[in-house]
Amino acid sequence: MSSSSALRSTALRSNRLASLSHLRTPSCRLFHVKAPVTGLIARQTTPRSSHVTASYPPSLQQWRSYADSIVIKVPVMAESISEGTLKQWLKEVGDQVEQDEEIATIETDKIDVAVNAPQAGILKELFVEADTTVTVGQDLAKLEPGEGAPKPAKEETKKEEPTSSPPPKAEESKPAEKAPEPKKVEEKPKKAETPAPPSTPSAPAADGIGNRGEQRVKMNRMRLRTGERLKQSQNTAASLTTFNEVDMSAVMEMRSLYKNAVLEKTGVKLGFVSFFTKACILAMKDVPVVNASIEGPNGGDTIVYRDYVDVSIAVATEKGLVTPVIRNAETLDLVGIDKAISELGEKARSGKITLEDLAGGTFTISNGGVFGSLMGTPIINLPQSAVLGLHATKQRPVVVNGKIEIRPMMYLALTYDHRLLDGREAVTFLVKVKEYIEDPRRMLLP
Repeated sequence: MSSSSALRSTALRSNRLASLSHLRTPSCRLFHVKAPVTGLIARQTTPRSSHVTASYPPSLQQWRSYADSIVIKVPVMAESISEGTLKQWLKEVGDQVEQDEEIATIETDKIDVAVNAPQAGILKELFVEADTTVTVGQDLAKLEPGEGAPKPAKEETKKEEPTSSPPPKAEESKPAEKAPEPKKVEEKPKKAETPAPPSTPSAPAADGIGNRGEQRVKMNRMRLRTGERLKQSQNTAASLTTFNEVDMSAVMEMRSLYKNAVLEKTGVKLGFVSFFTKACILAMKDVPVVNASIEGPNGGDTIVYRDYVDVSIAVATEKGLVTPVIRNAETLDLVGIDKAISELGEKARSGKITLEDLAGGTFTISNGGVFGSLMGTPIINLPQSAVLGLHATKQRPVVVNGKIEIRPMMYLALTYDHRLLDGREAVTFLVKVKEYIEDPRRMLLP
């Protein structure tokens, strides 16, 4: 063969190979694929081009690739919150979930955030374990969209268990017939064991020392954050507490007279905190600095005065103390304040409180009296400048018009930031609150 003919045959051979190159995949040639190997191809990666997919058998088109699954990520929680702790998984791998169904809970510094399924499907994989710190946008789980039944394997195992149980019963019945013989043999060693009681008295003596077990539980994020803020308040504010006592007779009489009528008309239970909230709002008109705060760098260099009052009401929950805010409390009457307190308290205790409910606040009221506290010094909730502590009402002998009488008395404690309030302003404010409570008719005067 001449050199020219050899070159032509080489060129033809290379052209044929080039024309067949598009039929090759990374792991096999399609002209070798047959129907029996569909399972093998299903485990391979997704084809690179659409024309190769068309060459697969029809049964392969029903398999879903990783790209068809949905990756559930950590949702955006708030501007000030970028991470949290995955508290628990409410669903397991293989469970069927509905659209918007809660599958996990993330615990943050302030609230719990629910992770919901973007659409119906089956959970295929969980990327994060419980009690793990997660950040916004992090992958949490893989969801395969579509309808599907929960794991049938559990039901099958339950059905198989009763079928396997009868045989052991039949086997146990045989040795039962020979049972009388060992009973006679066992009676003899029992007599031999009777002289052993001298060692038993030592056991109760050791138990008499008491249990000295220990248990260590990791603090939740809310408790950690609360501790940080309280310590920050102590380190920042020049805290000082002033006390006074108030006669609750007039408020208790007014409440007992009208609470049933208010409940029937509005559905709201008239409480005592609403009276103190209204009294504080009116007292702030004479001492507005109580509703102010300090802002600025290096501890603050600017005083911010406000013409509105957002009252934070301290609510104790299982996870810790939260302070939901009553917005523009100066525009509400006693019933409106009580209604807001009831709604916010229920949301906090049921875990449905939101960041919007907790944001802000210009003054705080903490009622430790519901737990029986006689006296205490509350800590300022920065950047606020004061907090009022209410305590338990106790029957005590007091002097009224030169006579000793038994009256329901309560101690009040006002903790204030001495950088902003002097003793004169703090004491004047607390005396004003005392006057409004001891004579609620003052609240109706201009």
